[in-house]
Amino acid sequence: MYALFMMFFIIPSLCCPEDQKQVLLQFKSLFIKATNSSSEDPFFALTSWNGSSDCCKWDRVMCSSQSNSRAVIALYLDSLVSISSSEPILVDSMVLAPLFQVKSLIYLDIYSNNLHGKIPGKGFANLSKLVHLDMLLNNFKGSIPPQIFHLKNLQYLDLSSNALNGNLIQEMFSLQNMRVLKLELNFLEGNIPEEIGNLRKLQQLSLRSNKFVGEIPSSILSLKDLKELDLGDNLLIMEIPVEIGDLTNITTLALSDNKLSGGIPSSIQKLSKLETLQLQNNLLSGKIPSWLFDIKSLKNLFLGGNKNLTWNNTAKIVPKCMLSELSLLSCGLAGTIPDWLSTQKSLVYLDLSKNKLEGPFPLWLAEMEIGNIFLSDNQLSELPENVGDASKLMILMLAGNNFSGKIPASITNIYRLLLLDLARNRFTGNSPVFAPDALLAVTDLSYNELSGEVPVTFSQETRILFLGNNNFSGNLPRNLTNLSKLEQLDLHDNKISGELPRFLFQISTLQILSLSNNSLQGSIPDEIANLTSLRILDVSNNNLTGEIPVKFGNMVAMIETPNTLSTISDMFTFLVEINDLVVNWKKSKQGLSSHSLDIYSLLDLSKNKLYGEIPNSLGSLNGLKLLNISYNNISGNIPASFGNLESLESLDLSHNQLSGQIPETLVNLQQLTNLDVSNNKLEGKIPVGGQMDTMDNPSYYANNSGLCGMQISNPCPIEMSPAMPQEDEKIAAWFSWEGVGIGYSVGFFSTVLIIFSTGYFHVAPPPRRRRRRLNGLSSIP
Repeated sequence: MYALFMMFFIIPSLCCPEDQKQVLLQFKSLFIKATNSSSEDPFFALTSWNGSSDCCKWDRVMCSSQSNSRAVIALYLDSLVSISSSEPILVDSMVLAPLFQVKSLIYLDIYSNNLHGKIPGKGFANLSKLVHLDMLLNNFKGSIPPQIFHLKNLQYLDLSSNALNGNLIQEMFSLQNMRVLKLELNFLEGNIPEEIGNLRKLQQLSLRSNKFVGEIPSSILSLKDLKELDLGDNLLIMEIPVEIGDLTNITTLALSDNKLSGGIPSSIQKLSKLETLQLQNNLLSGKIPSWLFDIKSLKNLFLGGNKNLTWNNTAKIVPKCMLSELSLLSCGLAGTIPDWLSTQKSLVYLDLSKNKLEGPFPLWLAEMEIGNIFLSDNQLSELPENVGDASKLMILMLAGNNFSGKIPASITNIYRLLLLDLARNRFTGNSPVFAPDALLAVTDLSYNELSGEVPVTFSQETRILFLGNNNFSGNLPRNLTNLSKLEQLDLHDNKISGELPRFLFQISTLQILSLSNNSLQGSIPDEIANLTSLRILDVSNNNLTGEIPVKFGNMVAMIETPNTLSTISDMFTFLVEINDLVVNWKKSKQGLSSHSLDIYSLLDLSKNKLYGEIPNSLGSLNGLKLLNISYNNISGNIPASFGNLESLESLDLSHNQLSGQIPETLVNLQQLTNLDVSNNKLEGKIPVGGQMDTMDNPSYYANNSGLCGMQISNPCPIEMSPAMPQEDEKIAAWFSWEGVGIGYSVGFFSTVLIIFSTGYFHVAPPPRRRRRRLNGLSSIP
């Protein structure tokens, strides 16, 4: 009996408080409504939240372990909505309101939920026990509410990456989401308040990737417990506080990607616990101090990014630290690669790009267990045969140097190699032979002097293959189909001949195909429509003949371009900047950055021998940003369906045999900034309205048979309105109207006489109406 009595009172104490359960269920309900989620979906993050169970047993909920209280103390509510989904949903920050009633909360994680609007400061004021608050990767706007700075127990605060147009979001999730969905560009902004100094227990503070301006507040220097400070990727100005070295517990100081000026404060050398220092991509100036390498705890050092902060090439460095990561990008390093780097046995990441380094790639560097080497854009001249000894390498970027001769065969022995960039050198001979089971996903050998047949001896994991601007010749090999995961293939500016083979269009994963400036001939096969992922096609400057396939209108990825990072190649181009894809963009050769390729959809068929009419089906390619069919033998009219190309920025139809009028539907193209229809047989009035009013470069309409309009300062003939009878219609109506001026009786008897003289008593049909073209100049109506 005593035991039952005790159970009666103990069991309820093991459950979470009823009022907290109810507010959590209320949050779930609001969240479902805001996101159109389903509580029945087994993948829904809050499926276990139901009224019949103890909320302490729900997923993402933690309760106190005290025997007399089971209050909710932690909520792990991260990634309830995927920010990278194909249709991202913005969730109003007001859905958080019920959570503010759980006043026992110590830990709150609402990371990556697309929350938008202002941070609800009044609500957070209720959570006075908070120790950990993570709001990373949302879409908040405005300033940090002052109530946040009253949370005296706070030790961890992360408000980073709330700028949808910040660098991190652009690179990770692309701008396509914003273009398609027209999302509001929110971000945290304003000065970092001085009240930040009130959070005396703060140990970790991250405000990265927002739009904070002004200088670093001096009150931060009072946060003596601070271990990690990340203010990177904002708009902060002025100098780094000279007393920054007073934060003696700092292990991470990240101030990169701002507009900070001045030199590196000497007080940093007092930070005896410093492990990570990120100062790259600012406006810092002066010499890089050698004492940085005397900080024994230093593991990760990122400097440079502008040419004002420079390396002292005469300094003798004897490091007391053991680095894991080192970046001295664009710091003016000259001479050979420094020997002291050979002492850094823990080095896994080395970036010495965009300097003035010369001489050989050192043997000792090949023998170190470095995972990532970036030496692009230097003047290095010799790649050793033993480069394949670098068995730990995953990324090797040596583009833009003076390497020559054959590519060392040993490079194919690096089994872990994922990305190889040897572009913009003077390598000759054949391409290396990689094993089919290698892990290599990205290979760039473009802009060299490699020759022979188009190589196909690459890993079956290949996603990106750039071989452009070499001397490869012959037909496209059938073995290309072995690269079944290939997404980007660039073979521009080679000597490739033969026809476009149908087997090429069996690589269903292809997203980008550039074959421009070769000697391809024959027609474009209808099978090209099998490439449902293809969004960039450039076959310009070849000898292709035949008609433009009607099935181009079925190119799914050109109708609606992708808007998520769904492939391994996307992740590579997020992590590193590989060489640009060169295309003819609005009348000039330009490179499209690998970080933004996913927002482009292009079709370039220019400078071939194509004939026939433009298929109306091209008007269904709503995702196209550029359409170029210039320098062919295309005839017929410009399709009115082109008015549906809502994303089109550039349309070049010049140097063909097009006739008829420019369709009025082009006024619907609100993104159009470049239009060229010169050297055709077009006539009539150039449409007015919308972007067409800005297409006023006369050279883009030149050498047509009869175009007129305000864009070329050539007035059109008088265009009579439908309400005004034209000359012939006036003559036809003379009997009934002009006769009134002479006299009703004369008009009447004249009409009767004519009727009877014909021998028929019936109503004659009106004379045939026709418009008479006026050749004289007149004002535009």
